[in-house]
Amino acid sequence: MSSIRVVIAEDDHQIAEIQQRFLERIEGFELVGLAHGLDEARDLVDILKPELLLLDVHFPKGTGLDLLRELRSGNSSTDVILITAAREVDTLKAAMHGGVFDYILKPLVFERLRDALNHYAEHLDKLRNMESLVQGDVDRLLPRNATPNTSQPVTNTNLPKGIDALTLDKVRKVLLEADSSRNAEEVGSQIEASRTTARRYLEYLVSCGELTAEVSYGSVGRPERRYLNQTS
Repeated sequence: MSSIRVVIAEDDHQIAEIQQRFLERIEGFELVGLAHGLDEARDLVDILKPELLLLDVHFPKGTGLDLLRELRSGNSSTDVILITAAREVDTLKAAMHGGVFDYILKPLVFERLRDALNHYAEHLDKLRNMESLVQGDVDRLLPRNATPNTSQPVTNTNLPKGIDALTLDKVRKVLLEADSSRNAEEVGSQIEASRTTARRYLEYLVSCGELTAEVSYGSVGRPERRYLNQTS
């Protein structure tokens, strides 16, 4: 099966490069265009007709939501995943009304993008193999119709590889009780784990929306990521 063709639309050149490098690590996807503005993104989608557009919301001229509405009104077959720092509920509602496949918050974590793209690939594969509809197929393709099992406990079987439920709860507790942001080294010290292990758990919680991450500069000028509980 041929690779899924992707266009990235992101005005920040550094973030666009990160997305490109992440995409190159995910099997089955091919970057066919990179746009730093909405006009360029519009042209790339119109000419290349990719299966998927990774789209930011905020641009110097206009918003990704404007382009999303244009694509839908023009019956474009290109699917859209928004990758954005926009945390407003109204933005999410507008994105859902526009039919986005997924909505990923920045800072972008590789595992979150990988899971979204793998889910998208599975989605396309199901559509290609369907000849007629039965309700079960529809429910699997439209997970918003499924009833969530809110009583299911968090166990290791619910978590991605490399994330342990007990350690995850320890990290949550550290950030919940913290009165200011923490870096991976500080969290690792409190849970008696390495900095690398702590960072893995912290980035997982960022991808789930439980934590926010920001870059700060220490006394020697080295950048570091600091993490803060969303409720703080």
